[in-house]
Amino acid sequence: MSRFIQLHTLISYPPANLNRDDLGRPKTAMMGGVERLRVSSQSLKRAWRTSELFEQKLFSKVGESEGALGTRTKQLGVEAYEKLKAAGISEKLAGEYANEIAKVYGALKKDKPYEIEQLVHVSAEERASLDKLVAKLITDKRAPEKEELDALLHKQQAADIAMFGRMLASKTEHNVEAAVQVAHALGIHATAVEDDYFTAVDDLNHKDPGAAHIGESAFAAAVFYQYICIDRELLLQNLGGDAELAKRAIAALAEAALTVAPNGKQNSYASRAYAHYALAERGDRQPRSLSLAFLKPVSGGDYMAGGIAALTSVRDNMDKVYGACADSRCELDVIKGEGSLQALLAFVAE
Repeated sequence: MSRFIQLHTLISYPPANLNRDDLGRPKTAMMGGVERLRVSSQSLKRAWRTSELFEQKLFSKVGESEGALGTRTKQLGVEAYEKLKAAGISEKLAGEYANEIAKVYGALKKDKPYEIEQLVHVSAEERASLDKLVAKLITDKRAPEKEELDALLHKQQAADIAMFGRMLASKTEHNVEAAVQVAHALGIHATAVEDDYFTAVDDLNHKDPGAAHIGESAFAAAVFYQYICIDRELLLQNLGGDAELAKRAIAALAEAALTVAPNGKQNSYASRAYAHYALAERGDRQPRSLSLAFLKPVSGGDYMAGGIAALTSVRDNMDKVYGACADSRCELDVIKGEGSLQALLAFVAE
């Protein structure tokens, strides 16, 4: 079984604003002397992790909780407080118990009672453990004990935590090293960010038919190169040796990477797209991105074919110089009508 799985994709997005910067404009990066459109890895991972596809592919039932996926939140202490208070525990004691619980996951905010300072990623099993503890405190009318608090965090993790990792500053023994590395998606050619001037009309204002609202929205279009590296051994370790869940997680991630778009401004642009080219590789050698193929921006009018040609050329030349960089490969090419999604998913999950 190969240790590393690498996935290289090319995806063409029409005019869109998939991932905004602090000014509300599409994120960009300079590479090869020109400005490229960019989508951050954080944006990609969230889109995949919260997609219906992930939920469908990784669905399972854990006690009263559903899903092999985790939840990122600051509200665990707040939830505990509200449940304790609703069950008749005094406001003072409910606050004390909730604070003790929240401290398990991280430092507390000074200005917001019971709220954790940083987002914490917890599995469905860990949320079920928290619910059981709160129910027991309500029944016994007492404070949580140290052993009970220590048992709130588990070693075996949800699929998305196992893939993307988590960090707990106060409980470092429960930190999870990410088994999946996701690069920022980067445009393979130079891109100009443009501004869309738009107006809105008040439907009930018949006396003054002019614009009731005027605004501008930035957008751009690009073909993106997207790279993912999966450490299968680490993923299996993070999942407590659950090989079946590891296979499902890898296949779900690959399918999401090919078919799930970031949701930024989708209602305005409907910029949904599938990858038109994908290359999956398996092997034990040190992984490498093929972003070198696009250091020189693709030019001309056919970015689809030009991108595929540049990518496969660098892949082949790396094999010539370094020796085979992968033990086996599987391709999907929409332009040529070759390969299939099911074959590629079977390949990565094998």
